[in-house]
Amino acid sequence: MIKVEALIRPQKLEDVKSALSEIGVKGMTITEVRGSGKQKGFTQHYRGAEYTVNLLQKVKIEIVVPDNEAKHIATVIAESARTGEIGDGKIFLIPVADVIRIRTGEEGNVALE
Repeated sequence: MIKVEALIRPQKLEDVKSALSEIGVKGMTITEVRGSGKQKGFTQHYRGAEYTVNLLQKVKIEIVVPDNEAKHIATVIAESARTGEIGDGKIFLIPVADVIRIRTGEEGNVALE
């Protein structure tokens, strides 16, 4: 199993969710996060004072899938989240040792269904 973890722009979330729904992805976890990377942040003015915002809002999407589906899901996320500008985000593919459904005790790929 693979955990697909994507950090994307908040305004692209609906596009990504729609694209994932079209290919049959049923479950995912969405978290609002802040971070910095190549984009570095931006300068704002508030009540005459200037300050730099270097932790930008992002959305983290987490999906655990069978190994053979991970690359396709990552491609769908990348295509639907892409704007072509710095700050579009990153996708990580992380190995998962096991999954256990708490309610039934099922393990492995069965617990993902």
